[in-house]
Amino acid sequence: MSLFGRFYPTMRYKSAYEIPYEDFYAKGYRGIIYDIDNTLVCHDAPADEHAKQLFDRLHAMGFSTCLISNNSKERVMPFAKAVRSHAVWKANKPSRKSYVKAMRRMGTERENTLFIGDQLLTDIYGANRAKLVSILTEPISPKEEIQIVFKRKIEKFLLYFYEKRKRK
Repeated sequence: MSLFGRFYPTMRYKSAYEIPYEDFYAKGYRGIIYDIDNTLVCHDAPADEHAKQLFDRLHAMGFSTCLISNNSKERVMPFAKAVRSHAVWKANKPSRKSYVKAMRRMGTERENTLFIGDQLLTDIYGANRAKLVSILTEPISPKEEIQIVFKRKIEKFLLYFYEKRKRK
């Protein structure tokens, strides 16, 4: 693994809403762990119809879902209730403990669980530490808190090397 490899996603998609979930289900995946903010909705936005429809579709397919967020219970639980998903708040990502807790809640294992998020340094790094298939999406909104803006600059640097490695 390269120096930066621990931060690289297994794969990338433009949006969580464009992932071919049926293909993953056919390959035996049964659980999906999601980040919320800027992965499913804009930062601090409630669950919208797009998110609710996605989770309805996933559940109808047979997927179990869990949201993990470094945010508070007050932010996470209303969203989880709206999309009928398990949830872990104050996840302390990139700690692997919350990813393991999410799998326990869904009744899945590393081998049949996906993680989807928009940040390399927390979401993807944590999923990789938990040995999950990690999917990076582009952030939904360009407007972010200052600490996220700084992280995005580091991510841009890491993604340069990720893309360079993929071209080889």
